[in-house]
Amino acid sequence: MIRIELDEATLGATRIAISPLWDAFCSLHLARPHRTPSWPYEEWAVRARGVLREDDRTAALQLLVDGPANFPDFLLPLPVGASSVETELDTIRATPPEVVRAGVEEHYPGLEGHPRIRPYLDDPEAACAALADAYAAYWEGALEQHWSTMRRLVEDEVLIRARTFAIEVVDALFAGLEARAKWTSPVLELTKHIDAEYRAGERRLLLVPFVFAEGCRLYSTDDPEVLAVSFQARGAGALRERTAAGLRSCASSADRSPRQG
Repeated sequence: MIRIELDEATLGATRIAISPLWDAFCSLHLARPHRTPSWPYEEWAVRARGVLREDDRTAALQLLVDGPANFPDFLLPLPVGASSVETELDTIRATPPEVVRAGVEEHYPGLEGHPRIRPYLDDPEAACAALADAYAAYWEGALEQHWSTMRRLVEDEVLIRARTFAIEVVDALFAGLEARAKWTSPVLELTKHIDAEYRAGERRLLLVPFVFAEGCRLYSTDDPEVLAVSFQARGAGALRERTAAGLRSCASSADRSPRQG
């Protein structure tokens, strides 16, 4: 269980942001071979697993999938406003080497010689570029075709939460945040397989809605000014509707095509 104590200053500065890259990160875990995704994600998972298995450019993502649950922010930057995936990838590529090395030292003590971690110490710029390219290849193969639907869902969630925050009390902002989150003022509890407690201090709270949040909970406490928490956006079933529509379209096209042989 993760317990985060939020003071009035933090709550008053709460913001909601969209992050295609954070959504992509959680989708990686949903696509792992041992997972059995629920019905909105079943057909998508088959495609995503194929991308990870067959596209060598995605190799750098294995550290995020198989590595320690606690990892530095430079591997998954905090979202800023209505970020595009291209903007977020540029942020990774532009990470200063000293930030990379400090993150590795803090989050991977004793693992500096691991073959997936060592490149970030030997050549931080090249390693970050390879990570950004890996994210881009995965996005292109597994998520890009779904982004218009995903974006609509998370943008709707942002509007709903922002409107609630503007006209109602803070408790209403967290109401229905999802089953794995519980708000009992002044503590936000997040169900996760590790135990930790944090105080926000005067940091801003950043809420990040996901479509691919099933079984994945992200939170970031590295930044001295921002504390970020993810949550499940409503309407994830629209992904299945989008996939089914695409399959019907492909079938119709095939029916109209000349038969061969």
